[in-house]
Amino acid sequence: MNIEETLKKIKFDEKGLVPAIAQDVATKEVLMMAYMNEESIKKTLESGYATYYSRSRQQLWKKGETSGHLQEIKGFYYDCDGDTILIKVKQIGPACHTGEYSCFHNPVVEYAFEEDMLNKLFRIIDNRKENPVEGSYTNYLFDKGVDKILKKVGEESAEVIIAAKNDDKNELIYEISDLVYHTLVLMINQGVSIEEIKRELKSRHK
Repeated sequence: MNIEETLKKIKFDEKGLVPAIAQDVATKEVLMMAYMNEESIKKTLESGYATYYSRSRQQLWKKGETSGHLQEIKGFYYDCDGDTILIKVKQIGPACHTGEYSCFHNPVVEYAFEEDMLNKLFRIIDNRKENPVEGSYTNYLFDKGVDKILKKVGEESAEVIIAAKNDDKNELIYEISDLVYHTLVLMINQGVSIEEIKRELKSRHK
């Protein structure tokens, strides 16, 4: 990645700024919009964490530096005109200063839409890892570590096999659901995203 070449392709406004949209890499949810200048883009790409430019304070600010709600960079793009940036991030905690996960939480018109359950569950588990809750089974697994998680994945895999051999559809659905949950826990523990799995599957579909 050549940062200087990237900067040449981005069209900054008369104040040296460009709008930047942050999107959750796992769920595709739009989290926030802020501004960047050349220096903040450099810091973002070099550090791997989002750094923006505050127009009111006229200085750089690393997202989550004081709150801990960091944005780990998973992808950095500019649009066809080069005048808008899209950052795909792993959001730690809420993105909005109000405590909402996304800054876009004031609907004017909202059509019925159900978030993909797999992505939603992934986000819930990931958030639980970053923000532990006492008594949580998910946090219990993370606290015990990869060996415990692997043991559960193995156990649930065996349960799926048994359910299939028993030719019990309801039991099979139940056990597959358990296996999916524990697999997502393993993925998050090992730093694997749903998007990475999708890309791998897509590469096989030729």
